[in-house]
This record gives sequence, structure tokens and C-alpha cells, in this order.
Amino acid sequence: MSINFTTATIKDFENIPDNDMAQRAEIFYEYLDYVKSNGHMNYRLKNTSGTNAILNVNIADQNREFVSFVSSDYLGFTQHPKVKQAAIEGIEKYGTGTGATPLIGGYFDYHNALEKRISSFFKRTEDEAVVFTTGYTANSASLQCLMQKEDLAILDMAVHASVHEGCAFTNKKTFPHNNLESLEHILKVSENLYRTKLVIVDGVYSQDGDTSRINEIYNLVKKYNAFLMVDDVHGVGILGETGRGTLEQTGLLDKVDIITGTFSKTFGNLGGYVIADKKLAAFIRFHSRQQIFSATAPPSSAGIVKAIDLIDEEPIWREKLWSNINYFKKGLDDLGLDTGVTCSAIIPVKIGDPYVTGEAGKLLIEKGIYTNPILYPAVPRKDARIRMSVTARHEKEHLDKTLNAFDDINKKLHIAKK
Repeated sequence: MSINFTTATIKDFENIPDNDMAQRAEIFYEYLDYVKSNGHMNYRLKNTSGTNAILNVNIADQNREFVSFVSSDYLGFTQHPKVKQAAIEGIEKYGTGTGATPLIGGYFDYHNALEKRISSFFKRTEDEAVVFTTGYTANSASLQCLMQKEDLAILDMAVHASVHEGCAFTNKKTFPHNNLESLEHILKVSENLYRTKLVIVDGVYSQDGDTSRINEIYNLVKKYNAFLMVDDVHGVGILGETGRGTLEQTGLLDKVDIITGTFSKTFGNLGGYVIADKKLAAFIRFHSRQQIFSATAPPSSAGIVKAIDLIDEEPIWREKLWSNINYFKKGLDDLGLDTGVTCSAIIPVKIGDPYVTGEAGKLLIEKGIYTNPILYPAVPRKDARIRMSVTARHEKEHLDKTLNAFDDINKKLHIAKK
């Protein structure tokens, strides 16, 4: 089987019939060389400075400064002095690691404090949180222990890959993104066929930046006696009157069955959490394989508690973020570019053609703008786009430089809406 590199995507190399793992790796390595030769390799670049609006990146053994839109550090808390100081104090008190899993000695008082603080942040004082070393495992590991062969997971097709992985060992049905008619059909025909029916959606979706139709979904879930899990990693700190995300915005903070999220975006650190009824939380603690066999988050995660506090203590960061979002999106829209239906800090410029999207990413790099072209399978084949995350650390000069770059690129590649 031969693969046409000009139209190929990474997914085409997952399994090549009659080629063993070494042969598949060799073919894929050739493909990477082809992508690099076209200047379309905007991935796994080597950063040499901390996450910020300006990022130093090493390309071809040369350090260059870029305006960065590749980070989900939406409020800029990775660089906040109070967050850094709290992380430093955690290391000074406990050292650099935990040396054990939660079950056998790796559970410290700062983990407990973090669990209590994140559940209280969401005003779930009767529930409990379980912390994980990544947001990815918060979804994948918890779902793998909760959902078995007698159960059914019902997923919006646009949910994060970690959710799909978590449902690998249970029955799974998907419905088109935000399509309530399809969701209700699945709930109706499955009503008496499965022990547990769990609907899983994102609060804000990672590629289009749009929100879930969460109120209507909640009503359907309750109508058909199912459970609802919401992953709101891209909404927390950004949406809602006090930054508590999509669920605060829709009045459902105290109503959904399970909330999951990550500390690696708004909270400027690493890790994830699951918030649920205390009995479910206890079940996850003793049945999740990640909780049993993987070491716990390091003491630097003490900085997360301070980041959570800052959501309320310093709302100026959320205000600055929204000022940047509105300014930047209007600028892109005024250029005639397609930003889709985003209503968050995630702003795509939809182009469609994968090769043209790669060319746009290449030209942006040349102009000192670091973005990521997003291609299939992350998005449909004909829905390629440049994906950008706006942060509170961006200044107007950074946004203007990027808008000018897009203006120039549009004149060359004609990527504006027809």
C-alpha cells in the first residue's frame, strides 16, 4: 500500500496493512521529512522561554521571538508571581516529587487541600473531587472504571480524545455536535437496554470554541433517567459571571452529575480533576487504574490553589482577556476571515483546504506569528483551520501585528470568505 504524501494526514499512518511497526515508523519518518521540506511543520517546535504572549522558539538552531497563540494559559497564570511563589514554597516544603501512587503513600495534605478547593470553587460543597496528574487521565481513567460492558456512554462527536479513550471498554454511541434530535433518539431507543447511561459533553469545544447546548441537554438527560458529565476545561476562568465556566453561565453548577477539567489551562499548572457525589468519588479513588498505579502530582501543584483563589481575587485578568478576545475577533471578521461560531478564547480561522492551511501556517511563522494549523483527524478533512488561543497576556500591539499578517496572507492565499 502506497500513501500519497501530498494528501496524507497523520491518521493515514496509524495502521498500514502488511507493514510491521518498524516499517510503518520508517514510512511515517519519510512523511515528516516531506512536511518539513514544505515548511508545514508547526508542531513540536522547541520553546526556549516560558509560556507568554511572546515566546522564544528554536527553529533550525536559531532562537526567534514569536507572538504566540499556541497556549491555553488563558489568564496568564503560569507567569503570575503569586502562583510561582506558591509553587516554589510547595517544592521547598515537600521536595520535587511524591514517590508513590495515591493509594500507597503518595497522597499528601496539599492534594487534599487542592481537592477541597476545586470542589468549593464550583460550589459543590456536598460533593468531592479526585485529582489526577493530567486532565487527560481525569477523563480517560475515571471513565474506564465507571463505565463497563453493561453500560452506555453517549458522546457529542466533538468531545475531547480523552473521553473517547475512556469509553473504549464500554458501549459507545455518538451524536452530531450539539444535535439534540439525535441525542434524544439515542436516549429513547436505549432507555431500557443499559444499566448506566452517561451523556458526556464539553462546556466549550476545543476546535470551534463554541459552547454546548447544555441546558437543553440537561433536560433531555433527566427526562430519560440518564447521567450527565461535563468537561469544561476551556470555559473555566473565562465564562460565567465569576469565571466558573459554562455551568455557571447556564445555572447548572449544582445540577450536573460529574464535572471534569484540567489545571493546565486557566490554572497555569498540570493535572486534572473529577468532581462528583462523594460515593462516586470514593469509587474512582479505589478503582481508577491511574489512581492505583501512577504517581501523584508533584508539590509544585501547590501553586494551583493560589491560581484558583486569583479567579476571584483578581478579576482584572478575565476582563483583559475578554477585551482581547473581542478586539481580535472583530479584526479578523473585518478582514472577511471565517472565525466560525466561537464565543470563547479559542478563535479559529477556517480555511478548509489542508494544503492552503499549511501554507498559511508557514507564512505566519515567517511573519513571527506562532500558531497551529489544525487538520484531520482533529477536524473534518475539509474543515482545516488555523487555531489560536487568545490570552490576557496579549497586548494590542501583538494582536495588531497578527491582524496585519493575516491581511497580507489573505492577499496571497485568498483565504477570506467568498
